[in-house]
Amino acid sequence: MFDVFILIVLYLPFQLALNPATGVDLASIRVLIILLFAFWLAQGLKRKNIQIKNNLQTWLIISFLFLNTFSILVAKNSDWSIRKLLFLFSIFPIFFVASQLISTKNRALRVVNVLVGSATVIAGIGILQFLLQFLLGLDAVYDIWANFVISPFLGTSLSEAVLKNPSWLVNISGQTYLRATSLFPDPHMLAFYLGLSLPLAGGLWFSDKSRKWLIISSFNLILIADLLTFSRGGYMGLFAGLIFLGLFFSKNIFQKYKKIVILVFCLGVAFIIIPSPISQRFFSSFNVKEGSNQGRMVMWEKAVAVALAHPLMGVGIGNFPLEVKATATYREPIYAHNTYLDIAVETGLVNMLVWVGILATTMCGFWKKTKKDNFFLATLVSLVIFSTHSLVETAIYSPVVLTLFLIIISLYNLKTENEEIS
Repeated sequence: MFDVFILIVLYLPFQLALNPATGVDLASIRVLIILLFAFWLAQGLKRKNIQIKNNLQTWLIISFLFLNTFSILVAKNSDWSIRKLLFLFSIFPIFFVASQLISTKNRALRVVNVLVGSATVIAGIGILQFLLQFLLGLDAVYDIWANFVISPFLGTSLSEAVLKNPSWLVNISGQTYLRATSLFPDPHMLAFYLGLSLPLAGGLWFSDKSRKWLIISSFNLILIADLLTFSRGGYMGLFAGLIFLGLFFSKNIFQKYKKIVILVFCLGVAFIIIPSPISQRFFSSFNVKEGSNQGRMVMWEKAVAVALAHPLMGVGIGNFPLEVKATATYREPIYAHNTYLDIAVETGLVNMLVWVGILATTMCGFWKKTKKDNFFLATLVSLVIFSTHSLVETAIYSPVVLTLFLIIISLYNLKTENEEIS
């Protein structure tokens, strides 16, 4: 069964969309997760060996799902709530399966190797996409991606919605660039995915030095593709991860990997200081007069006001767009541009605290594990990057990003030597 799980992990970023009915796009990974969960459940019942960890992390995840479900009672449009709930309940089972199947360090390394390998290929596609605009022209590459590439992976309806509200282009100092999106709907979701994957590539260095040049190549490709998304939230996440390493990197690890640490810091500082489209894009994050920044601040103010007006249960999962625009359609990209605010405004402040609790509990667990195994520093940095990026974007409704996130946090339940999971 673990081999089936590995195949699903491999397939994750390349998953094709299903169109079971007109206007309905269904990420095939959701179907595979449900089938895997059903098989895991049936096998566990047959063998009387279903392991669901009785710890704080598990109870927080169950509470998060319950409060999301409970919020449907106040929803103006219950159909939208049901669609969002069906999404969450088709993805979250991967956490329970992964928590049992990834039972040893060797299994964890197999999973991470596959995740990093997939991310490297996705990064390569994104880099190729970006470079082609300088050979074929921006318009030509845009048309190729819009008309031929994305539809099989996103589905017809989602592809149309993405193209009506394009975020694929960025203008920096008067020059327009096509941002790296690879097989993802937009550069922000690609940046979330690569931001979660990048530290895992670095973490392999601690456990598999025999393939050090392959690991370095993967790390570099993922980093370059992440930078080419021009996602300022992604940059903020990477910067937070870099600062975290600088503040909390243990002396023992620093002494052992001094050259690598110094190189990573020098590269990070170089990307920020040396004038380039990347550094200009990063510093524009702090320009309150910039158009998209102003738009985010307006949306944050609206979300805070609505959340305070409906603090207990929110306005119902999936229903925030109706508070902003009464005539909004389901696929209109109206959201708070902040994961924590999106959760608070739709499902209540308590549920937002539950989500923060999931992150905090998992990160504390990973921090404890780093004292016994340096590998877990990678998973910890992944969550630092994800949590920071979540301040300006929402990715929990991306099937690929949410699945990857849940697989990573499931490693909280992996025992290190002489450790008991509470």
